[in-house]
This record gives sequence, structure tokens and C-alpha cells, in this order.
Amino acid sequence: MPDSRDDLLGRLFSESHRALRRYVRRLVGSRETADDVVQEAFLRTYQHADHVKIPRAFLFSAARNLAADSRRHTRAAKTDLLGDFDAPGVVSWGESPEGQALADEQTRLLKDAVERLTPQCRAAFALKVFHACSYKEIAQRLGISPKTVENHIARALRETHRYLRQRYK
Repeated sequence: MPDSRDDLLGRLFSESHRALRRYVRRLVGSRETADDVVQEAFLRTYQHADHVKIPRAFLFSAARNLAADSRRHTRAAKTDLLGDFDAPGVVSWGESPEGQALADEQTRLLKDAVERLTPQCRAAFALKVFHACSYKEIAQRLGISPKTVENHIARALRETHRYLRQRYK
């Protein structure tokens, strides 16, 4: 009965999505992460709708668990993924003092731009750019969907480019 499941999810969404989003945002502290968690919680509720007796309770429990996973992954991602910035040769302008000063300035600006991103967005971006991980690998490491990884990478590129353009005006 896909129609009844769709109706259930539609009703559940209209009745609960605002309260669920506020609840999750308090747990994770980030609007973007809260949106991702809420979306995933609704998806899981939809997938298990045939076996769930109290869908709203399942939805909020799934969201709480996903939020806890997100916080755990965020803490793990904060283990200095950005340390690669300081590695020699990240940006090379030659051995002259002027070249080294330019490289240091660019590295500092890039690091500042990346540090302004939300923790999960920063982790996904760092894994992609500095560790050459695929979207699938990033999704597995951070416990999020590949589409969410794609959204985080796109957001990171937009925001870092905007930050760097403002600094170089």
C-alpha cells in the first residue's frame, strides 16, 4: 500500500517537521546539519512505515539517534583534518622570501575560509580536497548520504570562494 505510506508521511511531515527541526537544531547546533538529519529521519520513517506502530515516535527517535551520530562524527572530524595546510609544498611560490610570504598568506587565507564552514561541511570539504576521498568514502566516514556530501562540497566551494574574493578585492 504505497499510497497509505505516502499519506502517512505527508501527514506526519505537515504535523511534525517544524517541531522536529527545532528539536534537532538544539541537539546539533547547526541549521544545515539539522536539515540533513530531519531529511534522513523522514526517509527512514518512510522506509520503515510498514513496521512502525507509532510513526511520530519512530521519527523523533530516528532524528535523535541521527543527531547523536552527527555530533559524534563532527567531533571525530575535528581531529585536525586541516593540518595538511601547514605541510610544506601545499602552495609553492619558490624559495624566495617573497614567494614564501605569498604562500604563507595564501595558506592562511584558505585556512581561515575553510574554518568558517560548519563542522560537517568543513570535514567533507577537507576529506575531498586534502585527502582525495570520493563522495562515497566521505559519506561512509561521516555517516551521511553521498548527496549530502555533494551538497556540503558545493556549499564549501561557494563559501570559500566568496570569502577569498572578499579578501582579494
